[in-house]
Amino acid sequence: MTTGSDLPAGWRLINQRACSWYESPSHAAGASLLSRIAGSADIGQLPDVDIRARGVRVRMAPDAAAVRAVTAAADDLGLAADPTALAELGYVIEATDPAALEPFWQTVLDYRRAPGSSRVGSAASGETRLIDPLRRDPTVSFRRLDEPRPANDRLHLDVGRLPEAVLSTRQAIDQQPRGPYGVLLTDAEGNEVDLCPGDALSPDTEDWQTMFSALACYPTPSSEVTTGLVTAVTQLADQAGLSLLIDVRPEAVVIDSAKDQWEGPEGADPAFVELAARVQGAARAAGVTADPGLSRFLQLGIAGRDITRLRSFWSGVLGYVCDPRPPVTDIYDPRRLNPVIFFQDLDPTEEDRARQRNRLHVSLAVPPDRVPSLMASAVEAGGRIVENLNDQGRCTLADPEGNEIRVTGS
Repeated sequence: MTTGSDLPAGWRLINQRACSWYESPSHAAGASLLSRIAGSADIGQLPDVDIRARGVRVRMAPDAAAVRAVTAAADDLGLAADPTALAELGYVIEATDPAALEPFWQTVLDYRRAPGSSRVGSAASGETRLIDPLRRDPTVSFRRLDEPRPANDRLHLDVGRLPEAVLSTRQAIDQQPRGPYGVLLTDAEGNEVDLCPGDALSPDTEDWQTMFSALACYPTPSSEVTTGLVTAVTQLADQAGLSLLIDVRPEAVVIDSAKDQWEGPEGADPAFVELAARVQGAARAAGVTADPGLSRFLQLGIAGRDITRLRSFWSGVLGYVCDPRPPVTDIYDPRRLNPVIFFQDLDPTEEDRARQRNRLHVSLAVPPDRVPSLMASAVEAGGRIVENLNDQGRCTLADPEGNEIRVTGS
């Protein structure tokens, strides 16, 4: 069995997968690495490769020969690994009856149970994990709660999906949406999600859906088709001078603008729409057809009394960047690998809500050597250490208002 110490320099085990982040000068450099990976005799199925304008992340089974082959390809291209960029966010939902919640969240998110994950409430562990089939969005785990926490949580999720998927989800869970925007749904224990319908980007870009981000998703039949499409898309993005998130999977390629990056002052940015049309043309030339049903957006909302202080804590601990646009409260991963977090005001009269420990928590998987520095960052940012199991490679941190992060050194 491969362990973290068996991996080449720059690689780490995160959630049982070998992971590396390589700094790169362009989207096209990431496509060059993908082409080398696809052509290697030591690598079977394509790994998960996430290409950004200034870097590329590779995640794969911890097979020593395959990892060495990726490392050699990156070295040949002059790409330098930076393991400090490696972290994966997830969400944990605590419930008195986890089994009653799993079907709701599986339907709302269009997730599936993780391989090897136990049934919620089983005698074996009482925990299960739901995952995005394309491994782009955060894992959701369920844990048993001994005593009910009836007040509304201070954390909730925003999810974007196709309009028809939103409608079918409401029918499947037998709920009518409510809330100030008419999109709020709740599970059996009151955990909230705003399930928001997307829309077409423009009349001439039918492959693209907007749901906070603009996305186009293309199932691909082979690694040759995948690499050809990705090479074309990266060249188009570099020529346009616009950043794209290009997430490559063995079965599909997902192209994403990142949240709000497709927008201009008066709707869709014409420059982005032009790039989207060219990407769509490249997909047609590659012989692939979009599957809009694969599109999904996910972000986390935190309600608090001192948003400035909360933004400072979460951006400091996670290495996120504060969105400078007034009055936007978002913070985001500068590499656009983990989900956006936004903040909203907590009603000062909701004392019970402010005091209650949340049912929804953030989980963070990092290399073990980062756990001590995260604890120090949390305290420096005004938070506290709720549980210190650093000798076991994990801890629980809380922000200044008690919202928790459960850190695991994978």
